[in-house]
Amino acid sequence: MIDAVERIRQVVGDLDAESLRDDDLRTESVLWNFTVLGEAAAQMPGDVKERHPDVGWAQPTCLRNRIVHGYWSVDVRLLHDVATHDLAELVDQLSAVLEAAESGSDV
Repeated sequence: MIDAVERIRQVVGDLDAESLRDDDLRTESVLWNFTVLGEAAAQMPGDVKERHPDVGWAQPTCLRNRIVHGYWSVDVRLLHDVATHDLAELVDQLSAVLEAAESGSDV
């Protein structure tokens, strides 16, 4: 999940929403990585989600479903907004989950 977030942030970089929309390769990369992120969130074991209720597990899955089932109507401005405003917090939360799992304090 962290890898997908980092790829999205790297691809979006300092582009504005219109520039992202006009760049098909970047847009497709962002769509793919949001799909990967959402699928990974959906597959996260329930006990991990329960131990970390502060992580917004459902949002990536909902966005993934929107992309996969309504691709032709996905608003690139929404993807850009999520990439530039929400993902930094998500990666911090996911890093904390990973750290807890690696240290054994998340058992």
